[in-house]
Amino acid sequence: MTDFLGALTHAVRPDGARPLVVHDDELETIPPGAVPNPTTLRIAGTLPTSTFELFRQVIPPGESSDMQRHYHETVHFVISGDGHSEIQHAEPDSFETVSWTSGSFVYTPPWTWHRHYNDSSEHPVEFLTIENSRLLALFGLARRQSAGLATFAEARARFDTPAPDSSGEEQ
Repeated sequence: MTDFLGALTHAVRPDGARPLVVHDDELETIPPGAVPNPTTLRIAGTLPTSTFELFRQVIPPGESSDMQRHYHETVHFVISGDGHSEIQHAEPDSFETVSWTSGSFVYTPPWTWHRHYNDSSEHPVEFLTIENSRLLALFGLARRQSAGLATFAEARARFDTPAPDSSGEEQ
């Protein structure tokens, strides 16, 4: 931990493989099926960031992302489009529906079920997605679950079963 924190400085150390500028046409598309999210994800993976990742995400007209949760925080900046998100509320059995449009920032707290929907039947939604997943991965704390295109209730039923106690009985 001391070595990690000591290595963080205000100076970025780019080189030929880790440039200071990455253009949109240089983003790497994550192949369909490599992640459970059915949207198009392109990562700015060659930027010399060590604690966060940047993606350009597209949700096709009338479609949605997968129902998922992860340990990292995420902010989606809506480049274009209109839609809404379902995000698990503080009470674990409920969720909040929030609407957004171009220019909005959408925050997803850690380990909350969420899903983003494109409300247009004609135009895609484009996000700039920023997440602190690299920081958590450095500490061995990266975790993500996807329920695919399931509803909030289906995701809860599939993943949120009570943990067994030391005797093997569900609590």
